[in-house]
Amino acid sequence: MQVLFTQQNEDEKLCQNKFDFAISKNLSSLPLNEIIVEVGKSFIGTNYVANILDESSEEKLIVNMRALDCVSFYENALALARVIKKEKYTFQNYLDELQLIRYRGGVIDGYASRLHYTTDYFFDNDKRNILMVVTDKIIEKKYLSEIPTPINFMSSHSSSYKQLSDSINQSKIIQIEKEISKRKIYFIPKKFISKAKLNHGDIVGITTNILGFDISHTGIIFKSANGVIKFLHASQKNKEVEITTESLEKYLSKNPNQTGIVVVRVK
Repeated sequence: MQVLFTQQNEDEKLCQNKFDFAISKNLSSLPLNEIIVEVGKSFIGTNYVANILDESSEEKLIVNMRALDCVSFYENALALARVIKKEKYTFQNYLDELQLIRYRGGVIDGYASRLHYTTDYFFDNDKRNILMVVTDKIIEKKYLSEIPTPINFMSSHSSSYKQLSDSINQSKIIQIEKEISKRKIYFIPKKFISKAKLNHGDIVGITTNILGFDISHTGIIFKSANGVIKFLHASQKNKEVEITTESLEKYLSKNPNQTGIVVVRVK
């Protein structure tokens, strides 16, 4: 396993702290979706840093629990929750789980093997029985819309991705985009979110009207004690992990570029 640490000792310490917290709270006895929320909450206040997974020109497993973007936040919560549920409390178990969910088939094989597009991430992890796409199962079909195709944001904005200056990486990404564009990918428009049966701990991708893009933000459903559906996420605006003060529906209503949600549930 090729791993890139910037502060390995700090990350190992933080990982052990998460395990100690899990053991003290007996989290392994909870359903997996609840463990995800509890682990996610333990990151509240952690700094937001954009593009945390693109630090290296050579593709390696990036490990950083000290700063998170929206993707590395939910996948860290998911990876930790899975090892906690299995009561495998070692740093190596966490690393193995992180690689398993972040890469196509769990294998690191260059830049294109990382699951860059969130709907592709969900699709690949669904195939491997880690996540289950439930968007079209939690709401009546009449309320669903399809994500527009083609999906080609990365290749059409290649100057924004340093790794795409390599023609081999670029051609592989183009092929992946073509495969994604063949799929029917449903989302729940934001005006219909209240009609969906969302669960505590569901993982959500927020769809966008940006041309060629599928998902612009990600996070975890947090259902408050009074039943309000909120959003636990690494906030680019507020620069830290937080739970929204308002409902997810109201949060989305403030951003004209955000169109709705794709929902996956842990298996």
